[in-house]
Amino acid sequence: MRVLIGGGTGFIGQHLCHLLQENGYRVTVISRTIRPDGITWTDIHRHGLPKDCTSVVNVAGENILNVTKRWNDSFKEQVKSSRVETNKLLAKAISEAENPPESFVTISGVAYYKPSETEEYTEESPGGGYDWLSTLTTEWEAAATLPDSMNVRRVTVRSGVVLGKDGGMIQQIFFPFFLGFGGRMGTGKQWFPWIHIDDIAGILAYAVKNKSVYGILNGVAPGTATNAQFASAFAGAMWRPAIFPMPSLVFNTVFGKERGKIILEGQKVIPKRTLECGYKYKYPDLKSACHDLSSIIGWFGLK
Repeated sequence: MRVLIGGGTGFIGQHLCHLLQENGYRVTVISRTIRPDGITWTDIHRHGLPKDCTSVVNVAGENILNVTKRWNDSFKEQVKSSRVETNKLLAKAISEAENPPESFVTISGVAYYKPSETEEYTEESPGGGYDWLSTLTTEWEAAATLPDSMNVRRVTVRSGVVLGKDGGMIQQIFFPFFLGFGGRMGTGKQWFPWIHIDDIAGILAYAVKNKSVYGILNGVAPGTATNAQFASAFAGAMWRPAIFPMPSLVFNTVFGKERGKIILEGQKVIPKRTLECGYKYKYPDLKSACHDLSSIIGWFGLK
C-alpha cells in the first residue's frame, strides 16, 4: 500500500509519514525540491500519479503565522496558492489516473466557521464567506472536488490549532511560559480549537486506513477550551503562573489584524463526526496534552 503525501516535509506531514510507515504503508512525499524518497510537484504536473498509488493525502500549505513574512498581498497569494493550487493539481491527477487511488484525504481549517463566543459548531454547521480566511478555506476544500462518477473516497479534515513540540505555536511560546512569562492572549475569552499533533496525524491516518470514513471531519480535540483556559493549563503543567497577558495590540502589530484574528478570535468546534466514525484520541483533553507538551525532557530529545 503506497500513500502519496503532499506537504510531507512539513510539521504535520512528517508526523503523518512516520505514523503511516509504522502501520506498514509505503510513503512517497511530494515536495518542491528533489528528494531521494519522493517526487516533486512538477513531476505530478508532467506525469500524473505514480501507478501503484493507493491513497493521496494533501497537507501542503504555507505557514500563515510565519513571523518572518509580512502580511501583504504577495504573501497572501503564496498562502492561497500553496493550498488551493496543490489540491487542484492532485484532484486533476487523480481524475486523469488510469488506476485512481482508493482515497483522497485533504486538510483544511476551522477558520471555515465564524468566530463566536456563544456558537457551537459541528461538521454539519454552515460557514465560509465572511472574511478572507473563511473564503480561503472554502476555496481550499472546493479545489479537491472530484467528478461524481469517480469511485474515490473523499475526506476533508478541518484542523484546529495544532500543538506539538517540534512546530507550530508551542515551539514559539514554550520558553516564555517555562520562564514564567506566559499568559492569555488578547481577552482570553475566545475559544481555542486545539489538537495535539499526534491526533491530527492520527485522524488523517485513520481516514486513509478506514474505508467507512468519508466527508468532513473536525480535526479538533473533544476537550474544548478558551484561550485563557489553555494558557492556565499549559503554564500549570510546568508549575508556572499564567499572569502575563499578551495584549491584542501586540498580535495585530506582529501579524496584522487579518492574520492576528487566528489567535485573537476563535470558534467552539466539536468533533462530532470524528468521534462517531470511531477515532480514539490519544490526547482528548488539555490536561493530558499539556503534560506531554510541557515536558522539558522531551524538548532536548531525551526519553
